[in-house]
Amino acid sequence: MAYYSPTAILTDSQKAPCTFELAVPALSPLNNGTAIQQGTKLDLPLWMAEMLAVSKPAGPSSSSLATLDMPTALGQRVMNALQADPKSVDLRSQAQWFYGLGERMLELFEEEEMVEVMTETFKQRALEIADKAQNTRSAQQSGGDGTDFMRGLDETERLLFRSAHDGSNAVKKWMDAVRT
Repeated sequence: MAYYSPTAILTDSQKAPCTFELAVPALSPLNNGTAIQQGTKLDLPLWMAEMLAVSKPAGPSSSSLATLDMPTALGQRVMNALQADPKSVDLRSQAQWFYGLGERMLELFEEEEMVEVMTETFKQRALEIADKAQNTRSAQQSGGDGTDFMRGLDETERLLFRSAHDGSNAVKKWMDAVRT
């Protein structure tokens, strides 16, 4: 993602869990004014958690300041649910920028299974999104599963929906103009 991209900025602001490997009293504002001790776990913005995970303190210590853990939005429970039925998972409640978060975490962790699950999830959900984008009236009237699915779209999927919907409308307008 581009450095000045609003999508990249919003993705990097999502929370990621990290565990401090060293005591860092100077970062007490991150922990409600309490000094950070070794073993303290905090949910920090991804950009900050990543910087702490790659930073090494001066001196003989060879460990980093903190370890970055996989966010619960990309945890094993969510991956299992996505493998079972990708369309039934409310991605927006997991992370507003779910795919962006996954992309960033895959830059940091080598998780081949996660790559496969997220790719297959996007493919299956994209088909449903394209169908609903071309038939918005029927999607709105179906209620239940249709509207629940639409509410559960992350921001990437919402952009896909808008693009598919606008494209479908443009083709209809063009066809109408050609006929007259």
